[in-house]
Amino acid sequence: MKIQLALDRLSIEEAIKLAGQAEKFIDIFEVGTSLIKEYGIVSISRLKEAFPDKLILADMKTMDNAIYEFQLCFEAGADMATVMGVSPLQTIETCLEAAAKHQKKTMIDLLNTSEEQRTALFPYTEAIFCDHVSKDVQEKSGLHNTASATFDPSLQWAIAGGITGESIQNMAGPLPDIVIIGSAITKASQPEKAAEALREIIERKKAESHGSA
Repeated sequence: MKIQLALDRLSIEEAIKLAGQAEKFIDIFEVGTSLIKEYGIVSISRLKEAFPDKLILADMKTMDNAIYEFQLCFEAGADMATVMGVSPLQTIETCLEAAAKHQKKTMIDLLNTSEEQRTALFPYTEAIFCDHVSKDVQEKSGLHNTASATFDPSLQWAIAGGITGESIQNMAGPLPDIVIIGSAITKASQPEKAAEALREIIERKKAESHGSA
């Protein structure tokens, strides 16, 4: 299980500073949608320049104009970029083609997708699928991702949406490949210690999972 740190609602300088504090325990730095919208594609370049040895995900949430948006991301240094699963399949396929051309990865965000849409998406086995509870749902309904979904182990999975140490501890069944964590680290008084604690929880969970396999 990799930790992806979501850097959102920050300035570029704040994002780089916070990422540097947690860097030791993080595998992927996510340049959040709000960061990209407020500061542009340069936010991706700045994070990659600051952390050249880390994977950088651009959370573009692409829904159209896929080739243009994904090329922007990859040329700026992103290793991964996101497309919404509710997009037309032609858009999804274009994203996957662009990623393959650049030897990068596509993450398909399953936010608000129907069972029918998910069934149509799951044949794209080269993608990473993100089980996601939105920020608005979290804030208005008090719901967050309980990490209780059952994942098809033949696919690559990420989970997002209010993930905490407790929700990771309560995971059952096949574990996701990536846990996307935001405020549990970014809002902590000591981000480095929060990231370290989450890494320890993940390592224990992995050991438990291997022990019961």
